[in-house]
Amino acid sequence: MFVSGLSNQVGAAVGSLAFPVLGPLGVVAVRQYVAALALTAVARPRLRTFTWRQWWPVLLLALVFAAMNLSLYSAIDRVGLGLAVTLEFLGPLTVALAASRRRVDACCAVIAAAGVVTLMRPQPSTDYTGMALGLLAAVCWASYILLNRTVGRRLPGAQGSAAAACLSALAFLPVGAVVVLHGPPTPGAVGYAVVAGVLSSAVPYLADLVTLRRVPAQTFGLFMSVNPVLAAVVGSVVLGQTLGPWEWSAITAVVCANALSILTSRA
Repeated sequence: MFVSGLSNQVGAAVGSLAFPVLGPLGVVAVRQYVAALALTAVARPRLRTFTWRQWWPVLLLALVFAAMNLSLYSAIDRVGLGLAVTLEFLGPLTVALAASRRRVDACCAVIAAAGVVTLMRPQPSTDYTGMALGLLAAVCWASYILLNRTVGRRLPGAQGSAAAACLSALAFLPVGAVVVLHGPPTPGAVGYAVVAGVLSSAVPYLADLVTLRRVPAQTFGLFMSVNPVLAAVVGSVVLGQTLGPWEWSAITAVVCANALSILTSRA
C-alpha cells in the first residue's frame, strides 16, 4: 500500500518536471499511452466480444479517465502537488459519505468541508482556477469509482479498465502529434513523462492488485487517507513546494474525515 501511494505521488511530481516543455496536456498524453500499454499487457481485453451494454460504460470510463488526469495535472501545475491531491481526494471521500446515513459521517463531511473552505479562503495568492481544477478532478475520481463498479460487474477482470485506457490513449494521439509539431520535446522531458506514466499508472495498479488480495478493503481505504500527506511531503522534497500551517490543517481535516469514517464503520 505504501509503495502504491508513494509511487503515485512521486510519479506526479516527476511528471510536473516536464511541464515547462510539454505542458500538463503533453504529460497527460504520455501518461495515457503508458497506462494503456501497461493495462493492455496485464488484462488483454477481448474487444471484439464486447456488447453495447458493456461498451457504453467503458466509453464513459475512458472519458472520465482522461478528464481526471488532465484536470489533476493542470491543478498540480497551478496550486502544487499537495493541495491538488487533497482536493482530488474529496472524490472518493464524497462517494463513501454519500452512501451513509450515520451521524458520524455527517460530522466527517463537515470536517472535510471545513478543510476545503480553509484551502479556498480568499487571499491574494489564491488560485481559484487551480482549485476549481482540483475539484473537477475530485468529481472525475468519484465518477471513475462509480463507473468502475458498473464495468467490473459487466466485464471480467480488468478488461474494462484496459479498454478504457486504450480509448483514452487513442483520444490523446492528436494531442501528442500537436505537441511534437509545435516544438520537438527534449529527451529529458519525454523521459520525465514516461516515468510519470510508469510510477503513477503501472506500478500503483499492479501494487493494488497484490494488496487487495492480502488486506481487507477497509484497511486499504484507510491507508488511502495518507495520499494527501504523501503528496504534500513529496511536493516539498522533490519540487520544493512548501505549505503553510493553514494548508497543513486543511489536509489534516480531509485525512481525518476519511479515517474517522472508516474506523467508526467497523464498530
